[in-house]
Amino acid sequence: MIGGWAAEAVARLDREREDTGTTPLREFPLPGAWGVRLRLKDESAQPTGGLKHRLARALFAQVITSGRITEGTTVVDATGGPMAVAEAYFARLLGLPYIAVMPKKSSGAGVERLGGTCRYVHPPLAVYEEAARLSEEIGGHYLDHYRTAAEVDWRGASLADELFGQLGECPRWIVVGAGTGATSAAIGRRLRADGLPGRLAVADPENSAYFPGWATGAPDYATGMPSRIEGVGRPRMEPAFDSAVVDLVVPVPDAASVAAARYVRQVTGLAVGAATGTNLWAALELVTRMRDRGERGEVVSVIGDAGERHLATCHDDAWAEGRGLDWRPYADRLRDLLGEP
Repeated sequence: MIGGWAAEAVARLDREREDTGTTPLREFPLPGAWGVRLRLKDESAQPTGGLKHRLARALFAQVITSGRITEGTTVVDATGGPMAVAEAYFARLLGLPYIAVMPKKSSGAGVERLGGTCRYVHPPLAVYEEAARLSEEIGGHYLDHYRTAAEVDWRGASLADELFGQLGECPRWIVVGAGTGATSAAIGRRLRADGLPGRLAVADPENSAYFPGWATGAPDYATGMPSRIEGVGRPRMEPAFDSAVVDLVVPVPDAASVAAARYVRQVTGLAVGAATGTNLWAALELVTRMRDRGERGEVVSVIGDAGERHLATCHDDAWAEGRGLDWRPYADRLRDLLGEP
C-alpha cells in the first residue's frame, strides 16, 4: 500500500482520467458497397492533444507507486514534442519540477507554457546521456520513458479497455503506430488475454526498426536512423514493443504518410499529423484486402495528433518538398481508390 503524498498523487491522476472522459470514434468515409467500415479512435481529444497523454499519466503512476518519485522530486526526461508536453502537464498537476532534455533545434514552447524547463543539447543523440547526468547531478529522477513504458501495467483503465468498451463487437483489425511500443503491446495483450478474434497491425514509417525487427524476429534490431514521421518509428526496437502480440507490421513510405494525412483533413476537417497518415495508409491497405476477398467487418485505427500546428508541416507544400517527400503520386492513388476529394 502507498500513503501520504504518493496516495494523493495517484488519486489526482485517477481524477484527471475520469474528468477527461472518453475520446471519440470518428467515421472515415468508405464506399458503402465494400461492406467494410473504418473508424478512427481520436486521441487528439486528450487535454494535451495526443496519444502520449495516456502514456505520460501511466508513467507517472508507475514511478510514483514504485517509490522512484516522491514529493518535490524533479522529473527529468530525454524527450521533445508531444511526449514532453504531456509529461510537463502531469508534472504540473502533481506539483513536481520538470526538465525536458531535447535536441538543440527543437521547440520547447509547449513545455515552458506548462511551467517546465527545457535543456537543449547537441548532437541529438546526446539527450539520453545528458538527461541521466543531469538527474543524478540535481538529485532528480530520470523518467527514461522508453524503458519505463515497458513496465506499465496494460490492464485496467487503458486505451484498450476504453476502445473495446466503445466498439461492442471486436473489429477485424486494429491499426496503431509504434513509438515506445506501449500502445500496441497493451492492445495486443488485451486481444489475446480475452481470446478476441481481432488482429493487431502496426504501421511503420521509413527508417524504423520495427518492421525489419518484427519480420526477422530480431529483438535488438536497429537501423540507427531517425524516423521523419513525428511520433512513430524508432531507430531501434524499444523494450515496450512486444512483437509476439503483433500480427502484422505494415511498412509505409513517408510520402504516403503525408498524402494520407492531407486526405484525412479533406474528408474530416482534422489537421492531423503525418503519423495519422501512416496509420491511415496501413489501415486502407487492410481495408482493400478485405474488400478484394469479399470480407465484411470493421477496421479501427488509433490516431492522436490532430492540431493546427500541422498546417505548417505535412499540409504545407514547402515543408514536404524541403524533405524530399513527393506526396502527389500517393494522393493520386488515394483518389483512385476512394474517389474525390
